[in-house]
Amino acid sequence: MSLEKIEKMDQNWSVLLFSKSVLKQRKFQEITEFLGETNDLHCLDIGSDNGVISYLLRKRGGSWKSADLDEQTVASIRGLVKHDAFQINGRSTPFADNEFDRVAIVDFLEHIETDKAFVEELFRIIKPGGELIINVPHVKNSPLRKFRLAIGQTDEKHGHVRPGYTVDGLASLLIGKFKIITHKTYSKFFSEVIDTLMTLALDLLKRGGKESQKGRIVTGKDMKQYRKMFKVYSLLYPVVWGVSKLDNLLLSVSGYMLIVKTKVDKSWS
Repeated sequence: MSLEKIEKMDQNWSVLLFSKSVLKQRKFQEITEFLGETNDLHCLDIGSDNGVISYLLRKRGGSWKSADLDEQTVASIRGLVKHDAFQINGRSTPFADNEFDRVAIVDFLEHIETDKAFVEELFRIIKPGGELIINVPHVKNSPLRKFRLAIGQTDEKHGHVRPGYTVDGLASLLIGKFKIITHKTYSKFFSEVIDTLMTLALDLLKRGGKESQKGRIVTGKDMKQYRKMFKVYSLLYPVVWGVSKLDNLLLSVSGYMLIVKTKVDKSWS
């Protein structure tokens, strides 16, 4: 989906923010690639923060529900999608057995202590033959991570109870319930440096502001308050986009985000 189409689709603040976020656009691209076509399917997205991913997924077709951890994030999602947005915890959901053909987990598992119990719940609500897409931070003990920790961008600050997962770690978590079909990492050094600097700027602007279980959430109020700054950033965006493309030069380097496509295994149940 091109930036032009996104910007013409809606002038909602969260969509505008998405259209100027290299990392969020790449995340959406990877998720939709692994999801495939969703027309005529019953789907669920979990963990979409301010709701723009939920909103754009529904634009692709199919019947969708959305869920997240706390009241603030759910309210933000509901503000965009209007209906079928639910608050959940790390153990249970309000959905029926074998309800969904596809489920997309977007930066959620790293926020809950009970990831193993939540996998059991996902197994319950996904139809036989259904697919689960999981997007999580990829564990990398890199100089950039050490720099982030040094400037206060800790796991705790982002609402993470763990730094992320490896492919083997996810496979161990999913064993007996889901089989990994394919996986990849994305978002390498240059994209992550941009995200680090943007997060630092946001932290400085919102110093002392309230954080949620999902860390710092940008709201419509923030966009209004910092409208001039966003306009300046929009002018700089082509440069930001160009810098992010330098990731393509890092052919043998793994990314800071991990996404896997899995299929539910209910052959024994």
